[in-house]
Amino acid sequence: MINLGNTAPEHFWYLVGLIATDGNLSIDGRHIVITSKDVDFLEQIKVTLGLSNKITMKGRGGNPEKKYGMLSLGDVRLYKYLVSIGLTPKKSLTIGALEIPDSYFRDFFRGVIDGDGNINRWIHPSNHCEQWEVRIYSASLHFITWLQVSAKTILGGNGVIIHRPVADHNDMHVLKFGKMAARHILNHIYYKNALAMPRKSILAKACANSYVGWKRSSTINT
Repeated sequence: MINLGNTAPEHFWYLVGLIATDGNLSIDGRHIVITSKDVDFLEQIKVTLGLSNKITMKGRGGNPEKKYGMLSLGDVRLYKYLVSIGLTPKKSLTIGALEIPDSYFRDFFRGVIDGDGNINRWIHPSNHCEQWEVRIYSASLHFITWLQVSAKTILGGNGVIIHRPVADHNDMHVLKFGKMAARHILNHIYYKNALAMPRKSILAKACANSYVGWKRSSTINT
């Protein structure tokens, strides 16, 4: 059980971002589960939140190989609170706008990126300049549209939504931020000593420190 009274709000709202993307609410009305291939990261979450829950291993996506860590929280009060702000069981298609305080949206958004986002870096084949982008994936168009609007309004970064048809499955929606918007957002949300997945935090800081060939862009609100 999480002691909400002793949990720093920035850590709590980061956790909500993780649950919204890489977690789920059980239909039993009690358990919240976070799954990650990075077991050390789940251990970091445990330590930060003062949890004693055991991390178990499981398969995923029809693959029986148990290479994913699973952190299960049995907490009725937390479960009910998450439902009250918009999360639901089997949320992949039903999740929409969530009630996140503006002052902690950056922590929530960092949790979203650490959960179901990618920070990508490559060298452009023509101009040989370093390129960056952030992508967030969701099967819910309502959720991804809310993220797009909120990121623009609260964080000042403009992203575009790409729709990807998936054969014999629900379409995937991708919120993409180009290099200038990515740098602006990542610099703001992966701040010093912020709770974050280490490998994504390293990429975020590298992007924030990259300037070569960059100019002002309409993807940033000033």
